[in-house]
Amino acid sequence: QVQLVESGGGLVQAGGSLRLSCAASGRTFSSYSMCWFRQAPGKEREFVAGTRWSGGSTYYADYADSVKGRFTISRDDAKNSLYLQMNSLKPEDTAVYYCAARKSENFDKSTTLGYNYWGQGTQVTVSP
Repeated sequence: QVQLVESGGGLVQAGGSLRLSCAASGRTFSSYSMCWFRQAPGKEREFVAGTRWSGGSTYYADYADSVKGRFTISRDDAKNSLYLQMNSLKPEDTAVYYCAARKSENFDKSTTLGYNYWGQGTQVTVSP
């Protein structure tokens, strides 16, 4: 059974940091594109960050404009894990954060469609 399990969410003050983790099990995800999405109350789920293998030991990463320079996505394929380091958090970052896996060399920032696996989400709340 394939599972993605997020952890590391919580309550933090504006300007603070959190590190989210996504532990994958049931298969190896080294060939998958891996992403973080988030969904705030009353809003659609949106892309936050994604990473894919780009050759050798190099991984390509991309970010939503709203988090560029503050968030960093990383992965440890040996541990079958995905991470999101979030710094300089703002109240508008408050949302449920989801990790997602796509069996493709590329990820699509514009849609939640086409992702093969999703985690259950972890709540991040940033107070003013």
